[in-house]
Amino acid sequence: MKVAVIDLGTNTFHLLIARVDRNSHEILLRERKAVKIGEKGINKGEITQAAWERALIALSEFKATIDEHQIDKVFATATSAIRNASNGQALAKEIHQQTGIEIEVISGMREAELIHHGASKALDFGSEKNLIMDIGGGSIEFIIADSDQAYWLRSFEVGGQRLVEKFHKSDPITSKEITDLDAFFEAELQPLAEACAEHRPTTLVGCSGTFDTLSDIYCEQTKTVRDPDTTEYPFGIEAFKDIFNDLINKTREERLAIPGMIEMRVDMIVVACILVDYIIEKFQLKNIRVSAYALKEGILYNVLDSLQKEINTSN
Repeated sequence: MKVAVIDLGTNTFHLLIARVDRNSHEILLRERKAVKIGEKGINKGEITQAAWERALIALSEFKATIDEHQIDKVFATATSAIRNASNGQALAKEIHQQTGIEIEVISGMREAELIHHGASKALDFGSEKNLIMDIGGGSIEFIIADSDQAYWLRSFEVGGQRLVEKFHKSDPITSKEITDLDAFFEAELQPLAEACAEHRPTTLVGCSGTFDTLSDIYCEQTKTVRDPDTTEYPFGIEAFKDIFNDLINKTREERLAIPGMIEMRVDMIVVACILVDYIIEKFQLKNIRVSAYALKEGILYNVLDSLQKEINTSN
């Protein structure tokens, strides 16, 4: 069976195509588009007309790729920007009408569960507890887990695009804006603070865009060649501190010139790194690991699990 997984994120739309059978899978294609569906509307609870049109174009292009690969099943999920927008369901309906792709708008909790499922397939968490973190454009998911189970999951609607539009007015960002961001995190992430006080995670596990780019920058700096099939990207806490201290004082143009930086991350990466720094310092985390898998891989492994159950039942 060939399946396509589409992740309609607030900043980036992802397409993953895989061949799956009863106990294995092969990823045939990964594609991403910087749709920025939350741009200029995320904090107003709406998808702007320009973002709406970008979304339709991206899904039409994904549909052409899906048809070309003769896909058996398509699993498409939408997250924060669409689930919180007053016109989000209308966009999902129009995508279905134009492309035939049915969009499942998932809750923040479901998003966290799928991220955990994906990351747990990428990394062995070991016996110590980890704080898994996925910084999206609309929401941020946190999961506290070890290799046995997830102890706590939560989604917060404080994603990078929201933070950029609310706080990041200067270029480079000012110390006042950083102070305001830290105060915002202190207030908004109180449930996370309580969970970390209870479970005491020691390692931060980063998933998705910001962490992927930080690893790319680190690999460029150290001339590290990353295995394309790896499930854990090279990175660490000292590497983060060095890159963060450099990034924080740069203009957009200067950030874009950093080897490993890509344009779709250049605006959000400053506020995202301020959050990562806050989390490390606040909860005294000792290490950072970067998972190559997140939401879309969580969906793919759900498909594999379901397929396995069907085969076992039929046998």
